[in-house]
Amino acid sequence: MKGKNNAMSRIGTDCVHGGYTPKNGEPRQIPIIQSTTFKYDSSEDMGRLFDLEASGYFYSRLQNPTNDYVAARICALEGGSAAMLTASGQAANFFAVFNLCGAGDHVVCSSAIYGGTYNLFNVTMRKMGIDFTFVTPDCPDETLKAAFRPNTKAVFGETISNPSLAVLDLERFAKAAHDHGVPIIIDNTFPTPVNCRPIEWGVDIVTHSTTKYMDGHASGVGGALVDAGRFDWFAHAAKFPGLTTPDESYHGLVYAERFGLGGAFITKATAQLMRDFGAAPSPHNSYLVGLGLESLQVRMERHCKNAQAVAEFLEKHERIAWVNYCGLPANRYYALARKLMPNGSCGVISFGVRGGRAAAEVFMKALRVAIIATHVADARTCVLHPANATHRQLSEDALISAGVPGDLVRLSVGIEDAADIIEDLDQALFFVR
Repeated sequence: MKGKNNAMSRIGTDCVHGGYTPKNGEPRQIPIIQSTTFKYDSSEDMGRLFDLEASGYFYSRLQNPTNDYVAARICALEGGSAAMLTASGQAANFFAVFNLCGAGDHVVCSSAIYGGTYNLFNVTMRKMGIDFTFVTPDCPDETLKAAFRPNTKAVFGETISNPSLAVLDLERFAKAAHDHGVPIIIDNTFPTPVNCRPIEWGVDIVTHSTTKYMDGHASGVGGALVDAGRFDWFAHAAKFPGLTTPDESYHGLVYAERFGLGGAFITKATAQLMRDFGAAPSPHNSYLVGLGLESLQVRMERHCKNAQAVAEFLEKHERIAWVNYCGLPANRYYALARKLMPNGSCGVISFGVRGGRAAAEVFMKALRVAIIATHVADARTCVLHPANATHRQLSEDALISAGVPGDLVRLSVGIEDAADIIEDLDQALFFVR
């Protein structure tokens, strides 16, 4: 979506109104444009679209009005210059990296990331000739600096990692990236822009799995990319030829020259990657994300309030070995979380049940309100054992590096009554011996 930030003065208003302003007699709600194609009066009109000389729509694999309205709302929430939607969060992270990298390039990456993203980078993208160096979020500055190479093109991390819940020092990693002339990409899925806006901490590109809190109801899979519009591609032109040299597939167009800092990255991702990979979201799924965004601020407040109460309960329970939630004063990330996310972090907690994996399975089977599900970060409370699910493909060493011990249980606290959630956990823990 080649658009601009249409931010209001406060984020709660942006959740409801950002990115879409209906004109006289137009739909009050973002409309679903469920059409693959669009009609034009002449081939010349359409030709200008194909040459990126005019703005408009010709095929929903590249752009669709519904998708663009929702992308504009997310752009406003994050305070970016341009944004686009993808068919999944996984596609968003792939696009964000592949838009900058090709065979022979290198990325510095936090080791504490979602297992699916780790596999995308460490296995699939390595097959494409892109190398990755993984560093722990808490690594010393010397280790972080040493991870960079002459062919490094980006830094990647998660604001709050899934499921280890490590909080990344955005300012420190952004400084390291910029000191080496590369942008930093941050997946901001867990806190959402309601609780953290990474661009304000120096981040260049933000990604989301909109499937999670943004949708909020586990109704549709989707992803988003937002560009801050501040990274100077021409200042590091040799590193980013895809943005600073002619694209022969568009008659020699230079993205950074034609679309400037505010539009080059997203335009290239749309015109090249969406064109060729086709990871486009359904307009109906995007519409559902738009609906979810309207209540995002209200829901995040409830998620965080409930999670805080649940974390405090678990911290005191005799059958719980450990609890990881950055809202607890004893948590190693408490001070950093208060700095980056003073209004709360997210509704996800990780913990270990005394007795390890076997005890965790007994506990999970006994739950009544919470369900066992691969999903996370929606209205309903759910649990997962990552080592047997989302991180199943990781070795024991990789699990430890990712901060996901074998006994870790991920609890996504929903917006039900907190007392009912706590009572459910308590009765299930009764069966753990």
